[in-house]
Amino acid sequence: MNKQPILIVEDEPNIAGLIETYLEHAGFATLRAADGSRALELIRIVRPRLVILDLLLPEIDGWSVAHALRRESDIPFLILSAQKDEIDRVAGFTAGADDYVVKPFSPRELVERVRAILRRYEAGATEEQPMILRAGGLELDPGRYRVSRGADEIELTLIEFRLLQALMRAPGRVQTREELITRLYDDEPDVIDRVIDVHVGKLRRKLEPDPSSPRLIRTVRGVGYRFATEDEER
Repeated sequence: MNKQPILIVEDEPNIAGLIETYLEHAGFATLRAADGSRALELIRIVRPRLVILDLLLPEIDGWSVAHALRRESDIPFLILSAQKDEIDRVAGFTAGADDYVVKPFSPRELVERVRAILRRYEAGATEEQPMILRAGGLELDPGRYRVSRGADEIELTLIEFRLLQALMRAPGRVQTREELITRLYDDEPDVIDRVIDVHVGKLRRKLEPDPSSPRLIRTVRGVGYRFATEDEER
């Protein structure tokens, strides 16, 4: 089993200890940080397998940790927070979170969500997908987990990479938000459809010359998204 630790970033010792107990019982190695400053230090030194991140932290808050984590790496992270409004969940996914769990929570469910995230990441890193996709001036190489435009490599998170791959595989075909959620999040029941809009917005900012007038990733109002055909790209 992979012994790279899961980092638990939580300032309440009872909650951190509970998570640690359940994860270690499930076979995972763990580390703990009680504030945002220590969390960033461990992330940079240890490069954990996954981060479980509370938002209300001393010294540096969880939002700042999330943004720094996503700027510096593609390490997956799950937000664990008492902030339960939809706007908070959307903000979490916008910050790059792979999942968002609301307190109070089931420790067993949390372990299963951790396993689901790791399955997605590890499958994305290992499965054979030799077909290189080329469209819209982009080249997507699944085997090397690489997207480029000419000589310039474009840095994407795993979710962004898989979303772009799904769209580029079928230029012109409309894919609904529900279909894309199923592709990206497997069987997780609590992912809201606005999450797809968040990821599309982030992709457009990285890929489009003018994200407000997208040329490559087209919106089909009330339905979903499609990648432009060759004729539309000209």
